[in-house]
Amino acid sequence: MTIMSKTAMARDARIFVAGHRGLVGGAIVRRLLAEGFDNLLLTSHAELDLTDQAAVNAWFERERPAFVFLAAAKVGGIYANDTYPADFIRDNLLIQSNVIDAAFRNGVRKLLFLGSSCIYPKMAPQPIREDDLLTGPLEPTNEWYAVAKIAGIKLCQAYRRQYGFDAISLMPTNLYGPGDNFDLQTSHVLPALIRKFHEAQTVQAPEVVVWGSGTPRREFLHVDDLADAATFLMQHYSDEHIVNVGVGEDVRIAELAALVADVVGYRGRIVYDRSKPDGTPRKLLDVTRLHDLGWQARIPLRDGVAATYRWYVDQSTR
Repeated sequence: MTIMSKTAMARDARIFVAGHRGLVGGAIVRRLLAEGFDNLLLTSHAELDLTDQAAVNAWFERERPAFVFLAAAKVGGIYANDTYPADFIRDNLLIQSNVIDAAFRNGVRKLLFLGSSCIYPKMAPQPIREDDLLTGPLEPTNEWYAVAKIAGIKLCQAYRRQYGFDAISLMPTNLYGPGDNFDLQTSHVLPALIRKFHEAQTVQAPEVVVWGSGTPRREFLHVDDLADAATFLMQHYSDEHIVNVGVGEDVRIAELAALVADVVGYRGRIVYDRSKPDGTPRKLLDVTRLHDLGWQARIPLRDGVAATYRWYVDQSTR
């Protein structure tokens, strides 16, 4: 059951976007500014370490934000999750716990927590419904990050039940867009493909190697669509139930690779390294709840990939 609840954010409301330098936080800032919200509280890691409980409490006591978008997180792809499991679970647990608790204790009117679709079981029925949470084992390559995100969801639910704190949780599907991480060791699949094909095109390499078999299916949401959904739900949704945010369609990795190659203009061979892990076979979100609330994604995959590639090229030449 979906719950509509109007929560007015005045144009001069003090809004804290935690993680504003990241992919998601940066998009939320762009969206808020475009809608006329200009009293944004933005702090760098050097100014405020969100893993430091005392520092976070002091900052909230001093700044007193009215609304919080909790987009700060330690993120990465399969390689990073598999290599640094302690960092992923520790840092994300600390960030979430510190911000959610400080927000409640310092009078924040509403908090929006950004989770991840990796919270769902590896073999969850497709498309994945919100009720599939905690119904089976997680994908091993990112379980540390997933467990932390599940803890964040439960923390929001617990604070709502015990204290009446208005905290909501969104579960985005795979994201991409301007501001993404294009490091081949730590990035997700789409930005990694953009960089690989761009570099191959630049030197006219005869082939590009893609991790895995190319058969897994993934859903991709442009980060500007996510930011639009987040601002919409912050103002129109209030309930402990999580909300999936996606497009409701997926593609095979091989199809994605071909699309990126075409956008970049690469005409060489695409080779699949089957010794590398595929991850979850399929991950498509059921977005019925989101659609019932009145929101749908608007940016087609090809248009979004093309815009992201232009942004990457522009940044690379600076």
